[in-house]
Amino acid sequence: MACLKAVPLRLRAVTTSKKAAETSSKSTQNVFERLPTEILVKILSHLDASALFSISHITKLFHQLASNNDLWKKLYIAELCNDKKKQNKLVNVQVSTKKIGDYAAGYWKELYLKTVAQRDMKIWKSLLGTISIHTGLPSQTEQVLRNLRVTWELTVTDKAGRESTLELSWSQFSETSLTLCWCGGDCLPNYEQISSLQLHGVRRFALSRPSLKKPGRRSLMENLDMRSLTKSTQVIGQDQLVQLKLLQPGIIIGLWRDQGSVAFIMFTLHFYKLVERSTQGSSDCSHVEPVIQPPFDDIDSEYGLHGYQLHIVLHNTVCKFMSESFSQLFCRRAHISDGFIMLTAISRTNASQHIQLSGSITMPWRCEALEGAVENCCIMSLTLLDEFRQPFICISSPVSVELEKVDVSYDYDGEHYLIHYKDSDIQVKMQLAKMKKRQTVISLIVNVSVCIVNKHFSRGY
Repeated sequence: MACLKAVPLRLRAVTTSKKAAETSSKSTQNVFERLPTEILVKILSHLDASALFSISHITKLFHQLASNNDLWKKLYIAELCNDKKKQNKLVNVQVSTKKIGDYAAGYWKELYLKTVAQRDMKIWKSLLGTISIHTGLPSQTEQVLRNLRVTWELTVTDKAGRESTLELSWSQFSETSLTLCWCGGDCLPNYEQISSLQLHGVRRFALSRPSLKKPGRRSLMENLDMRSLTKSTQVIGQDQLVQLKLLQPGIIIGLWRDQGSVAFIMFTLHFYKLVERSTQGSSDCSHVEPVIQPPFDDIDSEYGLHGYQLHIVLHNTVCKFMSESFSQLFCRRAHISDGFIMLTAISRTNASQHIQLSGSITMPWRCEALEGAVENCCIMSLTLLDEFRQPFICISSPVSVELEKVDVSYDYDGEHYLIHYKDSDIQVKMQLAKMKKRQTVISLIVNVSVCIVNKHFSRGY
């Protein structure tokens, strides 16, 4: 009986302890709330920027107080204006034009974080000036993104207007692209209920205390309306567990085959201006600002476009199957048909140009405790450079490898496959032949829209 009576006594003791702790916490909170605002601001004035940002997430009161313009102005002048003359000039200008109370709440906090961002960008911007001769892209893109502490968030909105913002599950850098993945779990609505997807780049600022929560600036990179994508969505592969649906170039959704619910959402982003898009936002950066130059050769009117360079990578989230550069690509006027300019990188009739792939083409995936691999599916990253070695068209997108019916080939007696990518600006056709369990690229033709070529060369006028 003594043991039986002791149990409820211990339970009562624990309950009493919890109530006491809650009462103490509320009491402490009430003490702060009862203090005058001037005293609270005075206490917060002893904190640095990192601590101020962290404390702003405690309560609404502290969020308001930690955005005080006077606090952030003092930090801005003390930490970001190293030159005393610059400090005095800034103070005099601000006093003569506006008083602290004239600024909107949070103005100096926003200015502080913006200045920190600009300072760090200047430090790492020089690295983006190192251009790869093969790709025409900055060779240090991955390093710059890591040093700028950039990550990515996905916001999913359902048809009822409810939003879910997911932190990145995993990412994978390749030679000229970045793959991002968010696993579903119970956080995502059913596929049929998704209304929109928003991709944000998030820049985390490195303040003085790395252990505390870091402030971040979100930049909208993609805003997809699922209703407008329904008709163009296509299945590009599946295995026993998942089905891969391509929403638009670069974006796939993995659906559980037995349920139809979302297993994961995957974005593939080309390196072209990826740092700028991730930190400043972007609506459409598929093409670069052009160099002013007429689209056709002035000396030989039959020669057409010339001096183009193509870099193409076939890869998945784990390994690379092919990485090749093709220079001095050209197109004669006679090869322009149906509004497209044809550039031949690999000719089917020239066996010396044929390239053997490394490994079998598959698309591995992983989601929480499960993983798998979809056969005959991979990622194609393509960069087309003009005659001035400037990126002209940049693509990174999952593609399917389809079995192709062709005439009998005496050079390659195995099965033939086709990778066919197309949008309004470009079409890519890559023919593969399978022989002795290895696949060989026997043809690669890129067709570029005449309209986009003319647009590329006419923007500068």
